[in-house]
This record gives sequence, structure tokens and C-alpha cells, in this order.
Amino acid sequence: MGRKLRTGDPWMPGFRYGALLPPLSLNLIVRDTEQAANFYRAVFEAEVHYQDIDFAAVRVGPAEVMLHADHTHEDHPWHEQLASGAVRGLGAQIRLLGIDPDAVEQRAREHQAQVVKPATDKGHGWREVLVRDPDGYEWAVGVLIPPAKGPFGPTKS
Repeated sequence: MGRKLRTGDPWMPGFRYGALLPPLSLNLIVRDTEQAANFYRAVFEAEVHYQDIDFAAVRVGPAEVMLHADHTHEDHPWHEQLASGAVRGLGAQIRLLGIDPDAVEQRAREHQAQVVKPATDKGHGWREVLVRDPDGYEWAVGVLIPPAKGPFGPTKS
């Protein structure tokens, strides 16, 4: 891909980290990996496994999230749009069940993060909050509320 600015060795070889990833993970291209990792730690209480100028590995609830700096994707076709300031993640919403939306909203406001919609009970069975990260990626996080039950909605009696 693009260039690396890190000096020294990464925390582990890329092939080893790749083998540890679950079947579905996120890769977000960000302006500043430190700023992004700090946001996820502060607002979502994420575990930051590793962070350097090029890359950060973060666990948000049960989701594994990679944060790659813009410069690491300079040869990707979308790089010119990102460099021009284009909105990131438009049309995609990252939804994550199992994180307290009220607590996320409170931490987001404490850290001056953008709360798109406050924590609200929704007809689809979630209480959720919509928050944008520093790069504009929108997260909908929440918990199941009645009458939703179990991993796939209401159970039959």
C-alpha cells in the first residue's frame, strides 16, 4: 500500500495480526491514528492494543477495528478524495450491540465528540445513540430493549 512513517519494528508482523482477526473486522482510514485511538478509548472505553503513526489496533466492545493513517493508503484510488477533505463513511453506519448508549453519550459529550442523535428507544428494539468519530465515521451503539429478546429478536412462546 502507501508509505510507512513508523520507525522501528511494528508490534507484531502484519501476517500474525491478520491471522488473529475475526471473520469480520473494520478498517477505517483516519487522519491521525493517535487522535482516533484516543477517541475510541475515551468515548467507547475501547481497548487499544497498539498505536503508532501509521496504524492502531483497537477493540470496541466485541469488534476489532484497525485504524490506518491516510498516508498508508496513498496508492489507493480513494486517496485523492480523502486528501481533499471528502466526507468519510458517508452512507455507512457502524452498528454495535451491547454497549450502554447512555454512558457513551455522556462520555461523548464530555470529550466534545459529535452526538448525531441522543440515546433513544427505537422501534427496532434497541436503545441507541449515534456518535461520529473525529474522522466522521458514524457509530450506532446500543442495547436491546423490550420486547426484543435474545440475539435474533422476540422469542416465540
